[in-house]
Amino acid sequence: MSERIDETSIHSSQAEVWYLKEIIFGTTHLKHRVKVITQNFNGPCSFIAICNILILRGNIEILPYDRTTVSYELLSQLVGEYLLLNCPDIDISAALSIMPTTTKGLDLNPQFTGVTSFHPAGDGGELKLFEQAGIKLVHGWLVDPESPEAKVISQIRDYDSAVTLIADADHITKGKLLTNYDTHNEQEAGPSQPGPSRAGSSSAGGASSSNYYYSEARSPSNSYSEKDRQKIECAVIAQQFLDSTKSQLTYHGLFQLASTTEPGSLVALFRNSHLSVLYKSSGDNPALYSLVTDYVFSNEPCVVWERLEDIDGGWSTFVDSGLNKSVPVGGDFAGQTAEGALRAFEFETGQFAPVDPADQALARQLQAEEDERAQQLYLRRQQALERQRAEGAQRKKKSPNGNRENGKDKKIKDKCVIM
Repeated sequence: MSERIDETSIHSSQAEVWYLKEIIFGTTHLKHRVKVITQNFNGPCSFIAICNILILRGNIEILPYDRTTVSYELLSQLVGEYLLLNCPDIDISAALSIMPTTTKGLDLNPQFTGVTSFHPAGDGGELKLFEQAGIKLVHGWLVDPESPEAKVISQIRDYDSAVTLIADADHITKGKLLTNYDTHNEQEAGPSQPGPSRAGSSSAGGASSSNYYYSEARSPSNSYSEKDRQKIECAVIAQQFLDSTKSQLTYHGLFQLASTTEPGSLVALFRNSHLSVLYKSSGDNPALYSLVTDYVFSNEPCVVWERLEDIDGGWSTFVDSGLNKSVPVGGDFAGQTAEGALRAFEFETGQFAPVDPADQALARQLQAEEDERAQQLYLRRQQALERQRAEGAQRKKKSPNGNRENGKDKKIKDKCVIM
């Protein structure tokens, strides 16, 4: 019990302030240094995203510039002053009453048919603050209109409706729907597969599982009405779609984000139940970048953006302020270990109180977990680089402009290529 209380108190005390990180932002002739807000633990990503967009756009500025932390009180004051001076037609008291809710998570409820479509519960006050601040809110959790499940998912429309439908269908089947679904997918996945389907693919094959459940619903032992059978079938498709898009981003959605976001613009991206700053670069080869606000990268000045290249992050790369591939300055892949960050925090705040052995054990456990996560991330990126090198070497071998060999050797090589 004491460990839980101590851990909670540490989180609550550090959640009151957020650390700042200096980056360079802007086009070639308008680059300037700014300090963005980093997120520690499960901080208020919605409010931080709003503030960081306003900071990058030059709408608000955190002063004095040499400060290392910032509080919610100061940020809310800056945002309130910006709205008051630049949006005279809005109800400032209503905006200020909405602002605290952004620190506790937002109920956005994205719709699966449009990048800017959300259907939050209630009066949608969460969306008003983004609208008042002139910030576009987007997501890429879209169903591919050419996929087999597109018709059903488009009728379901949004995430909350999908969850409600699945719960209703599971109630109709007296709990058999989700139980049978998990069992069926475990059998299909096999002992070496991680799960029912790979996250992110909006058109992962759904016919086999759907047919499995259709036959279950129509079996003589079940006395479902036609209406209930249709609901069960739609619920299965919805469950498959949610399971295959666990990253809350599809390739169709990624394409729509790339095609609808204006070059040089900053928008708020909803993904993985998290809000982040999305930036589309200008130039001949524009790309999408997500602002890295994780506190573990606060001491890595070259880790500023993460290039959004796929739906699950496997091919994404970190880049610096100039959008060049990052080269960390030292330490582990994150730039600093959790133990080092803790020592730096204690040094800055003067907290050198005796540490309970139980707290030390917890700190070591958290350190081990962070080291493991960092190592896994590093290995994934190394594997991705190896795959790229292998594919490049393979393309060179198949290139028609390669060295000409004699007729006999050429035939042998041709046969190898055909094989």
